[in-house]
Amino acid sequence: MSFTPDELRNLPEVISAPRFATYLQARGNDRTKALALYEWNLDLSAAFIVPLQVCEVAVRNGIVQALERVHGANWPWSNGFLRSLPRPKREQDYHPERDLRSVASRMPTAGKIVAELRFAFWESTFTVGQDDRLWKPHFRASFPGSPRTLLIPIARATARADLIEIRRLRNRIAHHEPIFTRNVTADYRRIHELLSWRSPIAAAWMDKKQGVTDLIPLEP
Repeated sequence: MSFTPDELRNLPEVISAPRFATYLQARGNDRTKALALYEWNLDLSAAFIVPLQVCEVAVRNGIVQALERVHGANWPWSNGFLRSLPRPKREQDYHPERDLRSVASRMPTAGKIVAELRFAFWESTFTVGQDDRLWKPHFRASFPGSPRTLLIPIARATARADLIEIRRLRNRIAHHEPIFTRNVTADYRRIHELLSWRSPIAAAWMDKKQGVTDLIPLEP
């Protein structure tokens, strides 16, 4: 990767010294190599948007399918469901019930609510408190590609752990943070596996659409 003298001088200043320092440190203070790493990280972050979007939409729709089976089409306003959501241990932690009540108070339909809820909300439905009513009866229907060798509580816990890591990747990309320090191969594998639990066909289609796996070996 080659850069003009003006690019080598100006781009690190535009990126900002503290942000660029992460890349310089990773490449032995070689400005050209650091800038090449920044550019690759930029391209990879952009490429991850496709699998992240497909996975998030597919998984949340699978969750909604189970919620509708138990709580009906108006599940966002179901007091039984609202009371079943986990309570955070600290006030500053994410509060799924509060989030759902807030979104439901200003959105007229369940579909619009689904689009507005935070990623963390969908994680909160994969807690042990939902096993008996929601997941033991309906996990296989919502995630038909999940391994039959896994007991449903283990599959549900695995899905939650995967979603937590997927959200962390998503948030780093959204906040323009480096992802080159992550195991991005494992990140993609995790996204693909969770999507395949929802739909093997969708996972195969995503494989054809994405560019992540082509970019990973090109790390400078």
